Amino acid sequence: MEILRVFNNNVVLARSGSSEVILTGRGLGFQAKPGQQIDPSKVLRTFVPEDGRDPDHLGAMVAAIPPEHVLLAEEALDAGRAEMHIPASTVLSVALADHLSFAIKRMRQGIDFDYPLRAEVSHLYPAELRAARRILEFVNARLEKPLADDEAVAIALHLVNAAFATGDLSYTYQMTGVFTQLFEVLDQAYGRPFDRDTVNAARFITHLRYFFVRAGSGKQLDEGASKLRIAIQDSYPDAYATALKLQAVLELRLGEPLTEDEVTYLTLHVARMVNEDRS
Repeated sequence: MEILRVFNNNVVLARSGSSEVILTGRGLGFQAKPGQQIDPSKVLRTFVPEDGRDPDHLGAMVAAIPPEHVLLAEEALDAGRAEMHIPASTVLSVALADHLSFAIKRMRQGIDFDYPLRAEVSHLYPAELRAARRILEFVNARLEKPLADDEAVAIALHLVNAAFATGDLSYTYQMTGVFTQLFEVLDQAYGRPFDRDTVNAARFITHLRYFFVRAGSGKQLDEGASKLRIAIQDSYPDAYATALKLQAVLELRLGEPLTEDEVTYLTLHVARMVNEDRS
C-alpha cells in the first residue's frame, strides 16, 4: 500500500488496490512521506470510506480523535450488538468515537449538556436506545468518572443515523422532528393521544423511516395500485382523511409531493393504529 497523505504520526491515507483507505497504527506516519510503501505490520486499523465519502475528510476526523477513544467506540459497538443488529460501518465507528471523545472532554471540564429529544427517542427508537444504553454502560465501566445517562440519547441517534448511511446527524434530527409532528397530527385528528409503544405504532415508525430513505433517493412507492387505493379509501374514510393531513406535513417538510401509493400505505398504517388503540 502506498502512502497518499500523512495526517499525523499515527494516521495516514493510503492506496489499497484501486481504493483509498485510512490506516492507523502507532508510528505509522512518523517521518513518512507520500509515495512511500506502508509496513503492513504497523497497521492497527483500516477505515474504508463508504458511499463515495471524501477520504481526506474522514482521515482528518480520525486523526483528531485520540486512538484510545477510537478503540473504545469499536469495542462499545460490539457490546451494543448484544441488543440489536448494528451494521459494521466506518462512518458509525468514527462518528461514535468522535462523539464519545467530545463527551469525555466535556465531562472532565464539568460541562453539562441537555438532550431535548429524550422523550422522542424513547418512543420512536426503543431498540436503538436499549443498544445505546448497553454501549454507554460499556464505556462508563472503562472511565474513571462515568458519562451522564442522557448520553444514551445521543448514542441512539447515531445508531439510527447509521441506517441511512449518512454522517450528518441533521438528517436524523429532521426525521425525528417530523415523526413527532406526525403523531401530534394523529393525536389532534382523533382527539386522544396514541400509544407510541404499540406494535402497529412501531410498524408505522419503521414504515416512515424507510419512506425517508425512498424519498431521499427519489424512489417513492409508485406501483399504480389504483384498485387497492380506492378500496382502502372506501373502507377507511377517516384514516384516509387523516393520511391526507400527514401527507401535507410530509410534503411541507420534505419539499416534494408524495405519490398516491405512499398516501395509501399511510392510510393503512393509520387505520391499524386506530383499530389497535380501540381494542
